[in-house]
Amino acid sequence: MTALDLSSPVAVVGTGTMGQGIAQVALVAGHPVRLYDAAAGRAREAADAIGARLDRLVEKERLTGAERDAARARLRPAEDLAELADCALVVEAVLERLDVKQELFRALEDVVGDDCLLATNTSSLSVTAIGGALRVPGRFVGLHFFNPAPLLPLVEVVSGFATDVACATRAYETARAWGKTPVACADTPGFIVNRVARPFYAEAFAVHEDQGADPATIDAVLRESGGFRMGAFELTDLIGQDVNESVTHSVWQAFFQDVRFTPSLAQRRLVESGRLGRKSGQGWYDYRDGARRPEPHTAEPADPPAYVVVEGGLGPAAELVAMVREAGIEVRHEDEDKGTRFVLPSGGQLVLADGQTSVEFRDVVYFDLALDYRAATRVALSAAHSTSPETVAQATGLFQALGKKVSVIGDVPGMIVARTVARIIDLAVEAVAKGVATEEDIDTAMRLGVNYPLGPLEWSRRLGGGWACELLDNLHACAPTGRYAPSLALYRHAYACDKQEGGTS
Repeated sequence: MTALDLSSPVAVVGTGTMGQGIAQVALVAGHPVRLYDAAAGRAREAADAIGARLDRLVEKERLTGAERDAARARLRPAEDLAELADCALVVEAVLERLDVKQELFRALEDVVGDDCLLATNTSSLSVTAIGGALRVPGRFVGLHFFNPAPLLPLVEVVSGFATDVACATRAYETARAWGKTPVACADTPGFIVNRVARPFYAEAFAVHEDQGADPATIDAVLRESGGFRMGAFELTDLIGQDVNESVTHSVWQAFFQDVRFTPSLAQRRLVESGRLGRKSGQGWYDYRDGARRPEPHTAEPADPPAYVVVEGGLGPAAELVAMVREAGIEVRHEDEDKGTRFVLPSGGQLVLADGQTSVEFRDVVYFDLALDYRAATRVALSAAHSTSPETVAQATGLFQALGKKVSVIGDVPGMIVARTVARIIDLAVEAVAKGVATEEDIDTAMRLGVNYPLGPLEWSRRLGGGWACELLDNLHACAPTGRYAPSLALYRHAYACDKQEGGTS
């Protein structure tokens, strides 16, 4: 089934930021567009606002004057739902309340033809539940755009339990014809992005709540080591703490309070205090006039060790061996069966974060995962009170000799980037196993929807299929609440990858 013909009118109900953005996308693509809002005068105001944005596109030479004028001629505010009768697609972007949306679509069914596609832009409610109120639920689908809709390419095309395949396909092809990148997914709490992304926020907040590091340091490590565009604290300040927490709470409730999705108490207190982020002037950070942004913790300069002994292959951190040599530090090798670590002249060990805690060992410093150790500008180290100051200093000096800033955090199992990436991989692998979406669509959604540097499945292949499972197994042993227990899907994924890589376990 092909996309809607450009002569087919498209209606958008709800004229807030998202509604206006979706209307602009359909309008620029070439459709006649009707705008409707239950509040008197809002549709006219929205049409004027869209017209002003079209003017700016002309100024930026992204539209010609003729294209703008033609688009304006195709845009029409509607004062009554009856004016949407001839529309081939109606997209809803109203209040995130199930009863409100169900009432709206029941009213729309009395107006439009049975062949009209009905779509919701909900980000947190069940597409199945909304469509369950309809006389013809097969033509109902989720079209989840990301804000700002005219700029962000991703659209999640969500099939509810009763959605006809042909209707989902038409919605998918229409989104693609509008210049978007659609991904297909089943109706699951959070769909793809808001389901798989939960650990990005949750693990940062957990490290902070456990007094492992302050928000500025955690954000810096996520950006400068993990390769994420923004850290969790600055990103939720931008989104709005109330909005982010609401989505987290919705997903948690929808999964019957699954401990893996438990909301953050620290974020709850932030919302209760009215510190909602940029829009209120304060969130995790202070945005008021004259406020200074806190600096991440960065270790003072330390002397590098004269040599390191490499035991084992170092796995995802193997590139560090060559980098250490290039820095002029002697590298000695021991039996590769001994493990995957550096041994420092102090006798202490420097180990890639594996989900264990330094307190379990005599003299160990953990270092965090990096997306690319050559490109990373910061590396986090973690040590217990029992770790010798000499070992911490030598580990710090080693990474500083490689040109990295060093942040020494508390004794946090799995550290910051490693535990975050492992949990994201777990939820992504589980989503594939449960038929939520394909590996390709999940990777695309996470790259385009939240600007991850790699898709979770791509990240898993780079790290090795068993890496995330082993780290989460160790984390679960440290904190056996169920939050870090690897999913059955991840165990199977690790086993399959081990077989492919020639393992015997």
